[in-house]
Amino acid sequence: MEFLNVSHSSFLISMSCIVSLVAGFTGLSLTRDLSEKPMFQKKATVALAAIALGGGIWAMHFVAMLGLKLPIQFYYDAAITLVSALCAILLVGGALILLHFAERTPKIIAAAGGIVGVGILVMHYIGMAGLELCRAIHTTSGVVLSSIVAIGLCMLAFWIAYGQRTNRNILLGTVCFAVAVCSVHFLAMAGTNFIAEPNTSDFGPSMSNETLALGVIFFSFVIFGACLWVSVTYLIVPDSRTELNDSAQLQTTGGLRLPCERDGGKVFIRYEDVSFVRADGHYTQVYTDDERLFCVWPVTEASSRLLPLGFLQTHRSYLVNPARVSKFERTKEKGRCIFDGQNLPPVPVSRSKLKVTQDALASHNGAVGA
Repeated sequence: MEFLNVSHSSFLISMSCIVSLVAGFTGLSLTRDLSEKPMFQKKATVALAAIALGGGIWAMHFVAMLGLKLPIQFYYDAAITLVSALCAILLVGGALILLHFAERTPKIIAAAGGIVGVGILVMHYIGMAGLELCRAIHTTSGVVLSSIVAIGLCMLAFWIAYGQRTNRNILLGTVCFAVAVCSVHFLAMAGTNFIAEPNTSDFGPSMSNETLALGVIFFSFVIFGACLWVSVTYLIVPDSRTELNDSAQLQTTGGLRLPCERDGGKVFIRYEDVSFVRADGHYTQVYTDDERLFCVWPVTEASSRLLPLGFLQTHRSYLVNPARVSKFERTKEKGRCIFDGQNLPPVPVSRSKLKVTQDALASHNGAVGA
């Protein structure tokens, strides 16, 4: 078996790394502040971020493949190439769904990073299977090393980017994501040899480097355009969460105010106006009579500040203002607090908090039902 001589274009290798950086920045930036968005907007944004991240993985791979120089003419199977892109987008989408529609625990963040790492690997090796007139021969060491790097670096990238959703962490996560994508490609390629294979696949139509280049240019243009769009918020809007953290201790003559975000700006809500607070990953949602607001405090911080002011912890994820409770309903082992606000959902009361909550509400305002 005679292996083909391989060389690469330095310019296209550099461009592929830039594409991965831009895609990572775009995808991770798009998903900021989703917890306070309407459900439809949240779903649409996650889908766009999946296309940016998954499509960026695909674009990086094939920009680098355009720089691959072999002594023979070779083509790509269009159907397999498309499948490789869809697999990357779907796996990244699954990871983002975990992060934004499930409780964001350390295990969820690690699992999401692992899924994205698997997505990079699946995309790479499916994409390599689409070569025609030559065949890639992968070494075991190349596959193992690229797998470890992909999963490890992607987990690190998501730990950083989703540990705290600040501009600084998103930028650091972007770098880790780009390093993961590039490292997987080049480590895998270093462990890959190529042999000539005259027979072509009949799975899908053949696609030349020129045709592939047009698709990659178009997709890269879309990603770079989206990057410019999300970059505007970094240029004209300071990192509001950093500012809010600096102001988290704000006290006024009227009492404690909770640092919240409304329409991209910061507001401070009087604790007396809060009906209840719900944990949301590393942050919280603050509910008043007529709106729901994002708060930078984690539930532990909210508890330390609100419980001394008379709030009740009815559940590990909920803090309730007893003055706002209109009715308390109890079942055999659980309960719930009802509020007057038209759009306010009831708040669950766990079994361990049942008696304490019932007694506290009864002594406060008699809001005890059956």
